Amino acid sequence: MNLLPLTLLALLVALPASAESPLERAKALYTNYHEDLNHLDTARDLLEQMLKSDPQVQAMVLLSHVYFTWGDVRAKTDEEKLQAYERGRDVAKRGVELAPRDPEAHFWYAVNLGRWSQTKGVLRSLFNVPTMEQEIKLLLELAPTHPGTHNLAGNLYYTLPGLFGGDMAKAERHFKKALESDPHFTGARVDLARFLITKKNYAEARQELRKVLEEKSPRTYADWVVKDTKRARELIESIKDKKD
Repeated sequence: MNLLPLTLLALLVALPASAESPLERAKALYTNYHEDLNHLDTARDLLEQMLKSDPQVQAMVLLSHVYFTWGDVRAKTDEEKLQAYERGRDVAKRGVELAPRDPEAHFWYAVNLGRWSQTKGVLRSLFNVPTMEQEIKLLLELAPTHPGTHNLAGNLYYTLPGLFGGDMAKAERHFKKALESDPHFTGARVDLARFLITKKNYAEARQELRKVLEEKSPRTYADWVVKDTKRARELIESIKDKKD
């Protein structure tokens, strides 16, 4: 049995582990933002600083994602939300310019644009609909089974008035395709339940919401803790006296 000399072994033990890159650190912070919402601020600042000298598309995509979540869970006013989604949109758009065939860059561009429009008010942001439809069409070509894209499409067709392209049948198909692609996508399951409530399918909606609360392996654990279980409980409460 060969043993390393004790002096060499001691030296190896004493050597520091390689430092995390800003991107790796930001990913770790985002993954665990449910432990402390301040993680979102730190991840945002790390990525903004990094992009000043190292414009990686991967960092732009993550930063766009961080801004989207920051707008959802950290912003206190609609103005703060709009600013977050706008910055997330712009960062992802820059990623699209650098990598025109990157599905994630297109996805986070479209998601932030969609949430900005939702916050602004559908009727006040109809000018964004053609861009949203174009992005969804491209995303379905680039990544046909991307669950986020199908959920995005479902929400677009669900929220638009029929006169401007809303389509409940298309919405339902896309929500269900999102969950076919990823049954652990709890955000999409909550959105499907909300859709079912609109259709007054209360029993089916309750079933979907219970699945959210009972999920053992959510697609994004932090989102499940901070957003999805909260929304599920609120929706269950809103229909507690409803019957099909």
